[in-house]
Amino acid sequence: MNQKPKTETTPRTWAFGGISLATIIFILDQASKWIVLNHLMVPPHTLPVTSFFNVVLAWNRGVSFGLFSSNNPYGVWILAAIALIFAIVLTLWIWQAQTKLMACAFGLVLGGAIGNLIDRLRFGAVTDFLDFHLYGYHWYTFNIADTAIVCGVGLILLEYLREIWSKNKK
Repeated sequence: MNQKPKTETTPRTWAFGGISLATIIFILDQASKWIVLNHLMVPPHTLPVTSFFNVVLAWNRGVSFGLFSSNNPYGVWILAAIALIFAIVLTLWIWQAQTKLMACAFGLVLGGAIGNLIDRLRFGAVTDFLDFHLYGYHWYTFNIADTAIVCGVGLILLEYLREIWSKNKK
């Protein structure tokens, strides 16, 4: 009897999934920023969407939450170099991921990092536009790349905590 060979899910397959996810995040991030810059924010203004969400245009010259923001002309290049090194390391981690979840988590972070890196190189700052607020308090303005990075890091942390918990359970 002829049987089809059993297909295995291998780390190489997971890596393809992680790289594909990174590519999708990068495209969604850059497309959303293009729409905001070229259609929604001409001229820049606040576009109320709901009672708790606006679309605005903000430029982040620092890293997460505007940390290390400065007008130093070398700051952009330093942050871009760090992001590039980080993207290379993430790519290597995707290829070495032991689970599909970790490959996808690294892919989310990689796609977001590259999306923000491109902004830094093009504009000298990262384009942020998602503004959530409640009772007059606004959270930091962010973008799709930032969301992917946070989700990816969250998945990485959950996976490590799951591993620790399963080892301590034995």
